[in-house]
Amino acid sequence: MYTIDLSGKTAVVFGVANHRSIAWYIAKSLNLAGATVYITYQNERLRSGVEKLTAEFPSIHIQECDVASDQNIENTISSIANMSNGVIDIIVHSIAFADKKDLSGNFSETGRKGFQTALEVSAYSLIPIARYASVFMNEGGSIMSLTFSASDRVFPGYNIMGTAKAALENETKQLAYELGPKGIRVNALSPGPLDTLSSRAIHGYVDMKKVQAERSPLQRNITHEEVSAAALFFASNLSTGITGHILPIDGGYQIAGV
Repeated sequence: MYTIDLSGKTAVVFGVANHRSIAWYIAKSLNLAGATVYITYQNERLRSGVEKLTAEFPSIHIQECDVASDQNIENTISSIANMSNGVIDIIVHSIAFADKKDLSGNFSETGRKGFQTALEVSAYSLIPIARYASVFMNEGGSIMSLTFSASDRVFPGYNIMGTAKAALENETKQLAYELGPKGIRVNALSPGPLDTLSSRAIHGYVDMKKVQAERSPLQRNITHEEVSAAALFFASNLSTGITGHILPIDGGYQIAGV
């Protein structure tokens, strides 16, 4: 019988904002499987909320990290590695941001600054995270990110974030190829709509959620727990033969032709 035991493993989860964050559910799952988990938050404004989340989890630690700064990313990862005997086993990238005005209206109205912000934070940030973390993944490991099917389909209102997710998925494949010889697997989870702090800023999100529930083969929306279970699989030895893969967790919505 296969079991998932991450005892002795160190995981770093980027992107926890509050109790609705997908990253938070993943962090809890990894921790319950035995991993020591470090979660990052963007800035001091979010610190108190994240501290409350982790109060009952003695082996989940918090670190501030603004991924808009490569130096900040490097310092954060180095600090965590120093506290974990120089080894990092699991990385979770669950970071997405775009200006609210770019998540409604016409995509053609996206400004240069808004484009750069969304791509830099939501997509580019995976590259320096992988670059600095892979140094401490000498025994192999797992890097995963969170994407969405708007990477190759049009979801009205998702706009520039669809472009960012397309870039993120391409990065996943390129990093998987580059880091494969080191035994590092790079994959992405692609959940259906979930209630999070960022999803509520998307114009038309409620309709998006309703349509997916109606048209997916399972005829329901997915849950945070189902996403965190898939992340647990990617983090474990059960997935050692999988890399460069985009895994849909959407009740089968991606196969529907209507």
